Amino acid sequence: MENIKEYIEANKKRFLDELVELLKIPSISADKAYKKDMLKTAEAIKKRLLEAGCENAEICETPGFPVVYGEKLIDKNLPTVLVYGHYDVQPPDPLDLWNSPPFEPVIKETKIHPKGAIFARGACDDKGQMYMHVKAMEFMTKNDALPCNVKFMIEGEEEVGSENLDWFIKNNKEKLQNDVILISDTGMIAKDVPSITTGLRGLSYVEVEVTGANRDLHSGLYGGAVANPLNVLSKMIASLTDENNHITIPGFYDKVENLSAEERNKMAEAPFSLEEYREKLDIDAVYGEKDYSTLERASIRPTLDVNGMWGGYIGEGAKTVLPSKAFAKISMRLVPDQDWLEITDLFKKHFESIAPEGVRVEVKPHHGGYPYVTPIDTIAYQAASKAYEATFGKTPIPQRSGGSIPIVSLFEKELKSKIILMGFGLDTDAIHSPNEHFGVWNYLKGIETIPYFYKYYTEMTKK
Repeated sequence: MENIKEYIEANKKRFLDELVELLKIPSISADKAYKKDMLKTAEAIKKRLLEAGCENAEICETPGFPVVYGEKLIDKNLPTVLVYGHYDVQPPDPLDLWNSPPFEPVIKETKIHPKGAIFARGACDDKGQMYMHVKAMEFMTKNDALPCNVKFMIEGEEEVGSENLDWFIKNNKEKLQNDVILISDTGMIAKDVPSITTGLRGLSYVEVEVTGANRDLHSGLYGGAVANPLNVLSKMIASLTDENNHITIPGFYDKVENLSAEERNKMAEAPFSLEEYREKLDIDAVYGEKDYSTLERASIRPTLDVNGMWGGYIGEGAKTVLPSKAFAKISMRLVPDQDWLEITDLFKKHFESIAPEGVRVEVKPHHGGYPYVTPIDTIAYQAASKAYEATFGKTPIPQRSGGSIPIVSLFEKELKSKIILMGFGLDTDAIHSPNEHFGVWNYLKGIETIPYFYKYYTEMTKK
């Protein structure tokens, strides 16, 4: 690994140019209008995998968007690392809040990224982080430094719940056999404080619809006499949490894992400044469940949030109507040992039960996933820790994430593999938001660190 820094420096411009080209393609899985762009992105990744040294790369069809698979198998007696990532991205809305077009990547200096950051949808989540692995693979194959077998599984439906990945895995178990699964779709505490994600929250995502009259009504003629679906929906949603921000759905907390005081105290040792946190978000106070810290609220506690709400007239000027319908999209982040299917059912029953007379309510489940916690006493975790030590000069901190990667628990169930989450993003990278970005330094640091994981994991499995 002696020459890895020199290799990265010599190829830095090309590494960035290739990522920029990938980010230009609007691979939005949630919108069928972008199907051609999704397929174009899959083809581009297949091409890059072959260029990076994969002996075989293919686009594997699924009932939905395809999975890009690649492999380089050097010795059946050596361990196999399976790299997972996704090439689909979130919709870029609202477009008017972007400082530059979401699919016209630009590199700009920021206070946190003085060496520049790539601004584009998907820069951090997950094209930039996924592509670190492709470039790490390139370094290892071109410098005779690949110590074990490697496989890639890059999917196109993560942002819509990985609906067809279960089907793909169950139909390709032999192809996907591995000893450990490596993922970079998470973050680290800070550029000078590396961390390894050891837990992910689960997810239940639903859409609700409240219907009143059979048409929009004049608010003067009917206001006060007929239920307004937007008013009703607002009250129903408000009732889902109490004055302590505790979720009121019966049975919601029945299976929630309660961490011990010792575990909570260990979490509190992670460096965190509440003042900096507020400053980064431009807020004057934090908010959340009573008796829990900000870090705990964002990682080990379940949540319920409205992700979108609409209905009635939202155009310019005034239009006095009672809308016929009102809608909302709601996500619930879950913790061990909550089952997302059970939670979805509990939500549906409760939400329907609190609807007042005069309206009809429909709850449409979208997708979800199970929480996941990975142990820190495995060879894979120790290898990842040593990899960060080699490039950061300090031991990474284990940290639970508030985000979700719904298919992680599926991997362990179907492939019987442990998962290592080596993320290089920061909480300021605005993933899922306007002006998403990924630091150039972070991108290159990921490319530098990943090969060390392969090195140490292979060495440690031989002992």
